[in-house]
Amino acid sequence: MTRIGALVSKVRSKNAGPFWVTIDIFCASPDQFEALSAALDTRAVATRFGTDPSAIKRFDLSDLSVIKISLPRPVVQGSLGDRDMHGAQWAHLLAEMEVDL
Repeated sequence: MTRIGALVSKVRSKNAGPFWVTIDIFCASPDQFEALSAALDTRAVATRFGTDPSAIKRFDLSDLSVIKISLPRPVVQGSLGDRDMHGAQWAHLLAEMEVDL
């Protein structure tokens, strides 16, 4: 098992409006992209973030060697319970996730 962050060039997350966060995984090569795309289970990502798998939107962009994952925020951006208004910390949680290549 290998951490996603150790495999790829960059993992970043960002605010995607008041109800969503987007996480981008940038792979260094098309081969790396293909391997990670096959190994990364969307249900495991949903479990990692405590959300319903059907709520996750995943886009595998082979031309860019990028996997883009959008998921609903647990609370509305800027609300009292929001601990990451810009969505910047979500990338770290995915980068620490392990996959079996």
